[in-house]
Amino acid sequence: MRIRSSVFACFCLILEVLGIALFLRGFFPVPIKSSFSSKSKLSDVPPEPFTGRSLNSSKVPDALFKRVVIVLIDALREDFVFGPNGRKYMPYIRHLVERGSTHSFVAKARPPTVTMPRIKALTTGSIPGFIDVVMNLNSPALLEDNLIWQAKAAGKRMVFYGDDTWVKLFPKHFMEYDGTTSFFVSDYTVVDNNVTRHLDSTLKRDDWDILILHYLGLDHIGHISGPHSSLIQPKLMEMDDILKKIHGSLILKEAEGALPYLLVLCGDHGMSETGSHGGSSEHEVNTPLVLISPAFKKKVGMEKPSTVEQVDLTPTLALGLGLPISQNSVGRLIQPVVDEASLRDQLRFLHLNGHQLSYLLKDSMPAYEKEEGYEQFRVAEKSHGNWVKLVVEGNTSEVLTNMGKKVFKQYLEALRAMSEALSKQLGKYDIYSMVVGMVLVFQSPSHGGVSGGWSLSELDILLLAGTAGHTLSLSASSFVEEEHQVWYFLLNTLCLVVFQDVCRKYFQERRANFGSLEDEDYLLPSNEGDAVASPLADLGVTDAGSEKWLALATPPLTLACCRLLRSLNQTGVQWAHLPDLGHWLNSFEHKMVLSLFAALSLALIYFLVQRRCSWVSKIALALGLLGVYSYRAAVGNVVFPWQHGGGNMSKGTVEARFVYVFVLGILFTGSKDLLRSQVITADARLKSRGLWEIYSGVVLLVALLFRAHNLPVLCCCLLVQTLMAQFIWKKLHYDAAQTTIMHYWFGQAFFYFQGNSNSIATVDISVGFVGLESYVEAPAFFLTALSTYAGPLLWAAHLVCYLSSEKRSSVAVGHGCYCLALLRSVPAAAYVVLVTALRYHLFIWSVFSPKLLYESMHTLLTAAICLFFTTMEQSRMP
Repeated sequence: MRIRSSVFACFCLILEVLGIALFLRGFFPVPIKSSFSSKSKLSDVPPEPFTGRSLNSSKVPDALFKRVVIVLIDALREDFVFGPNGRKYMPYIRHLVERGSTHSFVAKARPPTVTMPRIKALTTGSIPGFIDVVMNLNSPALLEDNLIWQAKAAGKRMVFYGDDTWVKLFPKHFMEYDGTTSFFVSDYTVVDNNVTRHLDSTLKRDDWDILILHYLGLDHIGHISGPHSSLIQPKLMEMDDILKKIHGSLILKEAEGALPYLLVLCGDHGMSETGSHGGSSEHEVNTPLVLISPAFKKKVGMEKPSTVEQVDLTPTLALGLGLPISQNSVGRLIQPVVDEASLRDQLRFLHLNGHQLSYLLKDSMPAYEKEEGYEQFRVAEKSHGNWVKLVVEGNTSEVLTNMGKKVFKQYLEALRAMSEALSKQLGKYDIYSMVVGMVLVFQSPSHGGVSGGWSLSELDILLLAGTAGHTLSLSASSFVEEEHQVWYFLLNTLCLVVFQDVCRKYFQERRANFGSLEDEDYLLPSNEGDAVASPLADLGVTDAGSEKWLALATPPLTLACCRLLRSLNQTGVQWAHLPDLGHWLNSFEHKMVLSLFAALSLALIYFLVQRRCSWVSKIALALGLLGVYSYRAAVGNVVFPWQHGGGNMSKGTVEARFVYVFVLGILFTGSKDLLRSQVITADARLKSRGLWEIYSGVVLLVALLFRAHNLPVLCCCLLVQTLMAQFIWKKLHYDAAQTTIMHYWFGQAFFYFQGNSNSIATVDISVGFVGLESYVEAPAFFLTALSTYAGPLLWAAHLVCYLSSEKRSSVAVGHGCYCLALLRSVPAAAYVVLVTALRYHLFIWSVFSPKLLYESMHTLLTAAICLFFTTMEQSRMP
């Protein structure tokens, strides 16, 4: 396969990046917003329906609660309260749920289940989009109509302690506040103590109406060690004691004849089985909502909590406090909260909620009059007017009561239908930007033609058919959710075809046909006195017989490695909850086994990497890998042989920074050699060594970021690369395009071997704070991205090292980088069309949007690598 110049590949890559950026601008929707006025006002409240001439009251019914305390526990799963362990984790709250004056619900959060979008949903009642995942890193002030603004405008005095996202979203809204950083996930103690230390003094005061507490410790524990950690129960019991203290204080301050208080316990999102969040699994979207107030009837036993939407809390709190409902809210009143109010007030509450939803529906849908919910609301409103007229006239018959109950049911049906219709209408799309982006993306691969004739081997057919088949598989949401299965299948098939090629070479061809293989024009690796030695030369693999059997063993050994790694991390959606080898290794009773695995993996990593480095880099690599083990021991993942107990856990900051020093040293040494080969002397071996040392520095950094049970993934990655480079790609004369596609397939598979999936929930944000004492945005984002995409990036970097080792490295790197760019273009282009066709389907959209983020990020990173190396190679070409 002969490819055109890499200069044109650079142009195609730039065009592709622009196209994807333009498409993303049009795809990620602008949330539904009412265009009537920027904020709801009491003067905008509609009058009570009345059939007749005289005008009726337009005021909101009196508030139901005097004081409201909201305790938001980040990442609180519903089974932590309502599940079998609820009595053990939170005994006081569980007692109130079963026997107290409470209403309990399972509140469903819409994806993306990350903190900032969920806070926006709780306060505005709207459904944020996946673009808010990016904005979660640096939350701007919220200008949209929201509950906090309404409370401030009504003169409510608000106090806040906890996650500083609230302070960023609502600046100058709280009369008193103390924000804590939410991104430094290594801390799960001080971050909560900084909230609790204000409680005693605040609860004694009477100068506030709304108190909001946002606790982060539980979420941080989840990111560190998962939902089944031994740290979970003590943290939840701590939260239970805090809620008991708050509830006791509210009871003591309750005055005779005054309005009752309301204590709200909720979570912003749940926690997956791996301890993360962001996706749409049941454990991530189901959160507990417990409303505690003397205004409610006491329970007589445990009842199964009914399900509500998380956004339903917004109109419920607004009406309970006597405030207008936020204009962009798609939530509906939680009906049991107003059960003790008069029937007239209940209907008034439902009417206000329906009026707000009908106006939002009218503003977001051109054919709003044909919507079932809108028609139902108009019918209910008319019936409500007739009922009010009879009430005003003094009618007290049983017929009137039955008529009121009928109107009540009509309102509930109308609210349900309108809320669902608005929830499905996620946003408006910039179709023009999307179409232009599609054209640019498709121009990239279509302009990159190939020159020369095509002679397709069996391997070529597999590589092309497999890549095309994967692209077609993206048309089904189930294949997106379980994409790892596609790559595992393709990788296994590839190993079998390569094994066939090896057998054909060594058993079917005449010995004379491969006599010339000993003098190939490859510089990496080489056994003929070059400065860069073969990674297996010290094992005595120099004769043809040993080489033949190692070549034959490489595909089966690769298959064995892949099978082992598949068992290490369950991923996807359907079977992600099943136990895997990673869970077994991370359990406390198997810590010694994990320690042995980690030590052996680090030793093998050193053996596979160091042989192509200078002696300075070898020493730095050895000390760095020792520092990696020391870091994992410091944070309690592994133990040293002389440690008999668990030892004292720490953040491992010193050990991690120790490793960072050696990473920088290796990168500096490699960069120096690379620059010398480019500027001072055209030494191919010096350039090859420089590239490999840069690669070695990245490997050391990845080893630090990977969790202890994932170190075998890195070890197998390096082992497969070494064997394939030494005995397959070089000896079987695979060209640059074939080698590139194989690297691409392996990179995609290793992305999933790490435990990643197309759900945001599998992104391990705790690695962004390795070696940091506090949250720093730039390094945290870099470390998280590097850890997430370590598999594809390591294979892309190895591709450059391998192709640069050829004598015609400029052509090889250009061909390889162009082919890699083409491989990223085809799935991205197909995905652009797919998400455009499915943009109006809510469930499909929630599945495909995270995948689109992954595809975009992966394409941009690939483009950056390809642009750098093709530019570098072109600068050296005559």
